[in-house]
Amino acid sequence: MIDRHATAEEILEGLDLTGMRALVTGAATGLGRETARTLAARGAAITVAGRDAGRMRTVAAELSSLSGNDRIDWLELDLASLDAVRAAAARYRDMHGQFNVLINNAGVMACPLARSAEGHEMQFAACHLGHFLFTCLLVPALLEGAPARVINLTSAGHKLADVDFDDIDYMRRPYDKWQAYGQAKTANMLFSVALQRRLGALGVTVNAVHPGAILETGLGRHLQPEDYRLLAIRSGTDRGYDFKSLGAGAATTVWAATAPQFAAQAGLYLEDCSVGVVNEDVVAGEGGYRPYALDAAAGERLWALSQEWVGEHFGWGGHA
Repeated sequence: MIDRHATAEEILEGLDLTGMRALVTGAATGLGRETARTLAARGAAITVAGRDAGRMRTVAAELSSLSGNDRIDWLELDLASLDAVRAAAARYRDMHGQFNVLINNAGVMACPLARSAEGHEMQFAACHLGHFLFTCLLVPALLEGAPARVINLTSAGHKLADVDFDDIDYMRRPYDKWQAYGQAKTANMLFSVALQRRLGALGVTVNAVHPGAILETGLGRHLQPEDYRLLAIRSGTDRGYDFKSLGAGAATTVWAATAPQFAAQAGLYLEDCSVGVVNEDVVAGEGGYRPYALDAAAGERLWALSQEWVGEHFGWGGHA
């Protein structure tokens, strides 16, 4: 029986993934690397993507050695620069004409105020805007590889904030790193809903995944002791968060990538290897999602704004 402590290796046990070609962003360390490792061990062709070319070259070689799988390559991808995103997408299309699983895993959490190359708040830029452009540029390759899946990593942290469309970039309001993180994670979910609306009838399904709270990842590199105390309080329990192992953290992602049901079920929030349900009264440490995070109208508003900010228009399946 699958439960919240199941590992990615357990989820994939017995599967032959030699027919899968997947691209995993943020695969240098942590969840991205573990996700790529476990999929590669079952025979999938994997591209690991990250902003440090030398590091990604090393990771690809390490994963190939560990898995005995020689179908692992790497891609330089800096999500904080739209020009770099365009270059990465073009490079990937040169490398592989088509593929069928895109796992948008990369992100940044609770960092000090910083801005992308285009001047956008860094958490929103790296978690959402860069992935928005990268994904949309690769949609033709996903359609060629259909049936295909897009998995956007979000977080229970989406409960910290909705998207503030009046000041996403903190130009007028005081910067709050946790509020900004919540906004970025909500954006991941709204993007999933809007992209699913466009691709669902074309053989591509899109879901959002909350991996759980994991310590063994670089995502918390900006956290201070007071942040961990705050997280414990926000968990809503005396013991604080029930942290998962790295393997358990990657489990829901690989489940979304491989479970037969997600060839048809989409536009969902997945957590603990189950389909999350709406819960308006949750605290950060409890399950479920805020209804605003899967709101179709908000997803369309974010889609329109994201197109404006990346300076490109995308439309498939009769949807603008």
